[in-house]
Amino acid sequence: MYGIIHLKRWLRYGLAALVVCVGACIGTVLVTAHTAENGVRVPVIMYHAVIDDSARQGKYVISPEELESDFRWLKAQGYTPILSSDLIAYSENGSPLPEKPILLTFDDGYYNNYLYAFPLARKYGMKFVLSPIGKYTDLYTETPDLSPYYAHCTWDMLREMQASGLVELGNHSYDLHSSESGQLGTKRLGAESMDAYAARLREDILTAQARFESELGCSPVLFTYPFGAVSEGEPELIREMGFKVTLSCEEKISTVTSDKNSLTFLGRFLRPGGEASESFFSRVLG
Repeated sequence: MYGIIHLKRWLRYGLAALVVCVGACIGTVLVTAHTAENGVRVPVIMYHAVIDDSARQGKYVISPEELESDFRWLKAQGYTPILSSDLIAYSENGSPLPEKPILLTFDDGYYNNYLYAFPLARKYGMKFVLSPIGKYTDLYTETPDLSPYYAHCTWDMLREMQASGLVELGNHSYDLHSSESGQLGTKRLGAESMDAYAARLREDILTAQARFESELGCSPVLFTYPFGAVSEGEPELIREMGFKVTLSCEEKISTVTSDKNSLTFLGRFLRPGGEASESFFSRVLG
């Protein structure tokens, strides 16, 4: 039953993303010639699912072989994956970033990220940000139905990845990753007052933060907008809740400076399946 329900949800989210858009950290100590005042261009790559089944691969699903190829290409080209702690330290304190920094991100917190992406990250020493949907982390912690096709990571899996120092956890909402019944992620509903919207947003996001704190002993400082959808006034609310870095779905390379606003709406390039690593990275990175 879980499999059928969540496979349908998987398909709805994939279609919605096609139309719409679509936590523990280690500081980087490599020296760069840039300064926080001049800014550093930081490309961000957006992954979703990693599935070892060619029939499932597509715009939002890549194969383990493609991901491993990406990691090998990045290492060969001298890119160093970083986390939000590195960006914050650079922006706030001028701490150095590597010469060629890059932020690798995985949205939604699928079990297949733990199954395939995490072992490859350990193999190649690659850091990445994983932004799970809180409700589904709770759900799959309570059920043994862990299929790589649709299941989400459990709290134990998130705990293991966080403890490795390679994976940072971001907040992707507790239960607002939906495009049904007039809702589009965390965006304000049409007839909703600003006060009601602010209360609803805070309740959901802070519920997710409380679950992170309870299960993992930390609260994310990075927020990933579901579907990349943002309402007027929302960035201020997100900042008030303690988030310093936010991720959008706009395909661009952002420049991070000493201005704290440079850490908001970081652009990201969606990594689709079916494209060679060299082709994809040459296309998006130049």
